[in-house]
Amino acid sequence: METAAAGRRPMNLSTLFEASLVRRSAAPALEFGAETWTFGELESGANRLARALLELGVRRGDRVAVYLKNRPELILIYLAASKAGFVFTPINILYRAGEIAHILDDAAPAALFLDKESDAYVAPLLDLRPAVRKLFADDLAAWSAGQSGEPLEGPAPEASDLMALVYTSGTTGRPKGASLTQSNFSANARSLVEAWRITADDRLLLSLPLFHIHGLGNGLHTWLATGYRLRLLERFRKETIVGDFLDFRPTVFFGVPTMYERLLETPPAEAREIGGFMRLFVSGSAPLPAATLERFEALFGHRILERYGMSETMMNTSNPYDGERRAGSVGPPLPGVSIRVCCAETGREVLEGVVGEVQIQGPNVFSGYWRQAAATEEAFTEDGFFRSGDLGFLSKDGYLTLEGRGKELIISSGFNVYPREVEEFLATLPGVREAAVVGIPDPVKGEVPAAYVALEEGADLGAVQAACPEKLASFKIPKRFTRVDALPRNALGKVQKHLLRTDS
Repeated sequence: METAAAGRRPMNLSTLFEASLVRRSAAPALEFGAETWTFGELESGANRLARALLELGVRRGDRVAVYLKNRPELILIYLAASKAGFVFTPINILYRAGEIAHILDDAAPAALFLDKESDAYVAPLLDLRPAVRKLFADDLAAWSAGQSGEPLEGPAPEASDLMALVYTSGTTGRPKGASLTQSNFSANARSLVEAWRITADDRLLLSLPLFHIHGLGNGLHTWLATGYRLRLLERFRKETIVGDFLDFRPTVFFGVPTMYERLLETPPAEAREIGGFMRLFVSGSAPLPAATLERFEALFGHRILERYGMSETMMNTSNPYDGERRAGSVGPPLPGVSIRVCCAETGREVLEGVVGEVQIQGPNVFSGYWRQAAATEEAFTEDGFFRSGDLGFLSKDGYLTLEGRGKELIISSGFNVYPREVEEFLATLPGVREAAVVGIPDPVKGEVPAAYVALEEGADLGAVQAACPEKLASFKIPKRFTRVDALPRNALGKVQKHLLRTDS
C-alpha cells in the first residue's frame, strides 16, 4: 500500500532548515536549562563550528562522532555537519568500551566529541586509535569563537550526500551503521510535518535521546523544518517531567511506551491541565500496550498517536491525526511511503489480514549498511523494497499491525507462535507489570515459548500461569515462566530479548 506525496523532490537540509534558521533568526528556538538560543544564534554557532572543524582538517564525507547526552552542543555539531558535508555519527551513551570500540573501528571517524565526564573510559580507546581527534563539547564555544558565523562559502551538500551513520539499536546483536542521506532526513521531516499538522506555533518538549533516530529524526528535523520552539531535556526524569510540562506548556510530545507508563502516575488535576494545552502525544520505538493507550486517554483526554519507524527508514507509518487511532496498530503509510507484506519463503505478497514480512520503499529508506555490501544486498528485494525483518499484516483499510520481529517468531511443532500476541495477553492479567516471550530449544517440538514476567508486589506467578489455558491455544502457552524484577531494555525502552535468550 502507498500513500501519495505529490511534487516532492529530493531536498538537502540547508534548504529544509532555511525557513527557521534564516527567516526566523530572531525567534526563540531552543531552551536547555537556564539557556535560551535564537535560531540565528544556532545558525552562526553552527557556521563557526563547521569552519573550526574544516580548519582542523575534517573534510566533506568524514565521519564526526558524538558520545554525548542531550545538550545544545550536540545540535550545533549536527547542524555543522549538515552544512559542511560531514557524516554525523552518534554513539549511544549507554554503550561502554567494547561497543564504543566497535563503532570507532567501523565508522573510522575523523573526530569524536565527548564530555569530560566520559573521558576516563573513552580516552584509553582513543589512545589505541590516534587518527580519531578527541574534542570536548564543554570547550566547543571557546574553541570555535574566533571563526566567522557567516554562511559557508562554496556549494552546499547535495540531497544525495550521506548525512548520518545511525547504528542499529543492537537488540539482536552487534550494531550496524545505517547510512542515511540528507534527502532521507528531509523527506521524513516533510512527511511528519504534513501528517501531524506541525507548524511554527507548536512547542515541543523533547526528552528522547538525540543519539537515536526517534529524537534525532523526528524531534530535531520537524523543529528545524518549521521553526517552532523546543525545550530540550537531558533525559526523561519521572520526578520532574510533570513540572516541565506545566512550566513549558508544550503542544507536542514524542515519547516511548515506558515514558507514557510513567506519565500515568500524574495526579488527575495536573493531567487535565496538561491535556488542556497539549494537542499531540506520539509514541513509538516499542509496542504501546492497548491498556496504556486507554488509561492515558482517560487520564489526559488525549489518545496517543502510535507510529512505526526504524533506524534504517526513519518513519514509515502513522495512525492518522484526524481519524481513527487504532489500538494495536501503527496506522497506514506516511506520504510517499509504500508498504507491502510478503511471505518470507516465497517473497510474494500475502492477502489482507495474513501475517508476513513488512517491506518498505520510499524516500525515507536508507542507502545501505556502512561497509557491509553483503548485508545491504540481503536487506533489499530485487525491486528495491527494504526487508524490515518485522512481521505484520495490513487491514482492508490499509492499517499496519505489527506482530514482532521475524527472528522472534517461534515455530513449535510446526505452529507459528507470535510473541507479541502472548505478551499482550499476559499484560492483561492482574498483577503483571510487563512480560516478554522468547523461544527456547525443545528436543521434540523444536522450540517452545518461555515467558519472563515482572509482577506487582504480592502477585502470584502461579496464578498467571494458570490463566493461560483458558485464553491461549496449547502451543502458545509458555512452557516455562520466570519471574524477573524488570525486563532488560535499551535506551529507548525496547526489550533486549537476546539477553533473555542468553539466560535461557
